[in-house]
Amino acid sequence: MKINKSRSYIRNVFLDRDHRSLNKLQDKKKSPTKFRDFMQKDTSIALLFLLPSAIGFSIFYLIPFVMGMIYSLMDGTTDGSFVGLANYKELLGSASFLKAATNTFWFTAVSVPLIIIISLLLALCLNQNVYIQNWLRSAFVLPLVVPVASIVMLWQILFDWNGTFNVWMHNMGFERIDWMKSNWAIIVLTIVYLWKNIGYNIILFLAALQNIPKEYYETAEIEGAGRMHTFLNITLIYLTPTMFFVILMSIINSFKVFREAYLIAGSIPHDSMYMMQHYMNNMFVSLDIQKLTAAATLMVAVIAILVFVLFAIERRFRKFMN
Repeated sequence: MKINKSRSYIRNVFLDRDHRSLNKLQDKKKSPTKFRDFMQKDTSIALLFLLPSAIGFSIFYLIPFVMGMIYSLMDGTTDGSFVGLANYKELLGSASFLKAATNTFWFTAVSVPLIIIISLLLALCLNQNVYIQNWLRSAFVLPLVVPVASIVMLWQILFDWNGTFNVWMHNMGFERIDWMKSNWAIIVLTIVYLWKNIGYNIILFLAALQNIPKEYYETAEIEGAGRMHTFLNITLIYLTPTMFFVILMSIINSFKVFREAYLIAGSIPHDSMYMMQHYMNNMFVSLDIQKLTAAATLMVAVIAILVFVLFAIERRFRKFMN
C-alpha cells in the first residue's frame, strides 16, 4: 500500500515537473522577448535604417526651417517680438520680391512643359531600334555627371560677348547679342536647365516604356489601330504614373536652377533672370533675416501645395484605372 502511494507520488512529481517545463517552453514560443519581436518586424527594421538619415534631415533641414518660420513672425532674431504677418505684408509689397516671384513662376510654367515634351519624344525615339542608340543614351545622361562649374564655363564660352555664337553671327553679317544682359538671358537659362535635366527624365520615361507589355501593341496592330490611337490609349495611359513623378521632379529642379544662374550672371543678373533664389541670397548677404525667412516659407508653401495637388490627381487617376 505504501509502495503504491510512493510510486503515485513520484509519478505526480515528474508529471508536474514535465508540465511546468512544457508550459515554459510554450511561453517562450508564444511570448518572445520584446527586442526580438521588435527586430522581427519589417517596419521596425526599415525605421532603424532610416533613423540616421532622419536625424541628419532633422538637424540640417527640418529644425532650421521651423526656426526660420518662427523668425519670419518676429521683428528680430535676437530679443525680437512677435509681429504676426507684418513681415509677409512687407515682403508682398516689395517690388524686387514680386519681380523674382513673377520670373520664377514664368520660368517654371514654360520650362517644365518643354522638358516634359522634349524628354518624352526623345525617350520614344530611343526606345526604338535607332542607329547608335547606346551612344545617344550616354550623351543625354552625360550632363547629369558633369560638375556645375564645368557646365557654366561651357555656356559662358558659347554665350559670351566674344563667345562662339556671337563670332558665328558676326561672320554671317549679323549684329552681336549681349545674351546675358538682355531679355535673351532667361532663354539662355531655360536652355541650360533643359540640357542639364533632360537626361534624368529620359531615363525615367525609358524605364516606364520598357515595362509596357508588348502584347498590347500587338493586339492594337491586329485590330488596325493607328499610331496616334495606340500612343494615346496605351502608351500615354501606362506612362501617366511616371509622368506625375517626372512633372514633380522637374518642378523641384526648376527651383534649383539658382546655381547655374548665379555662376553665369552673378548675384545681380538681368531683370528677366532674377529668380527667387537671387532675392533670398541678396537678403542673406544684407542680413535681412525676416524677409529671407518669409520668402523661403512662402516658396516652400507653394511647392507643398503643388506636390499635394499632383498627388491628389495621381490618386484619382489610379482609382479611375482600377
